[in-house]
Amino acid sequence: MFDIIVIGAGPAGLTAAIYARRANKTVLILDKGAFGGQMTFSPKLENYPGFESISGSELADLMVTQALEQGAQVEIENVIDVKDENGIKKVYTEDENVYEAKAVIIAAGAKHRHLGVEGEDAFIGDGISFCAVCDGAFYKDKEVILIGGGNSALQEAILLSETCKKVTVVQNLDMLTGEKKLCDIIEKRDNIEVILGTVVDSVMEAPAFKGIRTRRVADGEINELYADGMFVAIGLEPENAAFESICKIDERGYIASGEDCLTKTPGVFAAGDCRTKTVRQITTATADGAVSAVSACRYIDSL
Repeated sequence: MFDIIVIGAGPAGLTAAIYARRANKTVLILDKGAFGGQMTFSPKLENYPGFESISGSELADLMVTQALEQGAQVEIENVIDVKDENGIKKVYTEDENVYEAKAVIIAAGAKHRHLGVEGEDAFIGDGISFCAVCDGAFYKDKEVILIGGGNSALQEAILLSETCKKVTVVQNLDMLTGEKKLCDIIEKRDNIEVILGTVVDSVMEAPAFKGIRTRRVADGEINELYADGMFVAIGLEPENAAFESICKIDERGYIASGEDCLTKTPGVFAAGDCRTKTVRQITTATADGAVSAVSACRYIDSL
């Protein structure tokens, strides 16, 4: 039995593992894929303290190395269920393994919704981004496409317009669905163009990203839209189905948990993008990791 099982090896989970090991707790990290979470898709980070510039994959490697050197154990497995049986937390995986712990920290993250169109996967992290705060500076004085029309998308478009030569917003509906105040700002920006009633049909094939093919919803007309990069802002998708029996899940699929990282089940904590929160950045994920680990250690010590 482990003291703490951490589900997810993004910045929240890795930070939790580091803090827990420094408190001399035995730690197992379970993750179904590549370590680092969403930050590995960012070719350059310039807003993480201590590094003027670093790629997401490099930062992930440093975090993983630190967690392993602290003594955390790692298994590549997909968690499908978590149960609390008389205070013992049992974590079930797709490979039919069952791991036991005194406490569990869920840091499963949330993935950006993708368009699911031809050619998209080839340019994610290299022409296609999901975060203007993270990657907008790379497109200074260049032309970009922004997919989406809700509040988050419009905020991203406004931010991009401050440094980019031109921002083209592509929205599938016949109206922008963001707040009127944001729509008014968009309308007043000379370097923002809005294309309504249009979806992305495919990403153009080329050695480097050069644009997309769009399809007008009304009549199916295909057009080509050229740009230096594209930002997709159509929402996040948490992966919390495995935790429905142990945590309260809100209407959007996030684990109901505040800044204290507590869930409805004693000894089970939620950290990072998988929980309800307003700001999802690497720094807020690492903060959650620290809070959840300290809380988990206190919980264990109180048993």
